[in-house]
Amino acid sequence: MALHLLALRRRLAHGLLAAVLALAAGTGAARAYGAQDRAYPPLFGSFEVRSDKLFLFPKWTTTLTRYVQEQPMETATCSPSAFNRCYLQNWKAFVDGLRGRDKMDILRSVNRFANRHPYVTDPTNYGVPDYWATPIEFLNKDGDCEDYAITKFMSLKELGFDDSEMRVVVLQDLNLRAAHAVLVVYLDGTAWLLDNQVRDVIHADAIRHYRAIYSVNQTSWWLHRY
Repeated sequence: MALHLLALRRRLAHGLLAAVLALAAGTGAARAYGAQDRAYPPLFGSFEVRSDKLFLFPKWTTTLTRYVQEQPMETATCSPSAFNRCYLQNWKAFVDGLRGRDKMDILRSVNRFANRHPYVTDPTNYGVPDYWATPIEFLNKDGDCEDYAITKFMSLKELGFDDSEMRVVVLQDLNLRAAHAVLVVYLDGTAWLLDNQVRDVIHADAIRHYRAIYSVNQTSWWLHRY
């Protein structure tokens, strides 16, 4: 996560920010927070600029592609054994058991489900500094902060939450002086934080020590400025 964040900052410094702002003023491919976003207030006190150019985030887009390719495995039969604990089928059963329940109850259940997995760094898991895992990979190998957020994102997508209601947010934790990632979900104009460092689902504006850098869903990304 830290090296990925450093690389992104370098790209921003070399012209990405200028390009995004030019688009916001011109073609409309990116835009500042405005009237049609009133239900989704800016995160952590930032000023947001939106773009649909997801190719700037290959780790995210390749994770989305792998997830689609892995989905047929969700319905495969599984016989639990010492070497195959049917994590994927158990996840599918967990998600199906939440259908029709209150949205806040779903958020809390999904947050607890993912957060009970141990935190494991990418170098330990994959031998690389930064790797974005699919839910299948996370359920089998555990993971780090963005992996919790992605599994929560996909769980909620399975339950009918709209892409526009959710964002994976990459940020700086000012207390720990470290990069971090969380999931934010918007319900009735309120941004709710699903965080592997926080036991409960809470209002995002209750956290004062997070400084958002960028956020992303399946259709757009947002640059956060201060």
